[in-house]
Amino acid sequence: MTADQLTEIEAIKQLKSRYFRLMDTQQFDDWHTCFTDDVTAHYEGAPRAADNLETDIKIAGCADLVAGVRGLMTGARSIHQGYMPEIQLTSATTATGIWSMYDQVRLPTCIFQGWGHYYEEYVKEHGAWKIKTIHLTRLHTEEDWI
Repeated sequence: MTADQLTEIEAIKQLKSRYFRLMDTQQFDDWHTCFTDDVTAHYEGAPRAADNLETDIKIAGCADLVAGVRGLMTGARSIHQGYMPEIQLTSATTATGIWSMYDQVRLPTCIFQGWGHYYEEYVKEHGAWKIKTIHLTRLHTEEDWI
């Protein structure tokens, strides 16, 4: 692996770190910068505000993704951790990644914990890496209803 390839992989790691930090600190006006305009997201086993809501969420488009997560996180506190990345550069401007993950989301109605993997595709636009697709799978979740 070349130094340039390692630099690109590090930039993708920084992108994912920003994704988690901006979401957890609810800086949604900046969070959109992590995504392409046409991002697609599929979250399996997602946190939910009521036990009769779906746990499988699919969203297309940056504006809808940011609005949907912003809505869920209203009144919530969260901790998201991503680790052990497996990043593959597939061209000079595309890459894939798999991240092990843990999250805890404290909603007004539920304390949620989840363990799983993010499967993602990235593209480099105007010199910056962006997330193009997100598929979060869950190995295990726990919900404690308040």
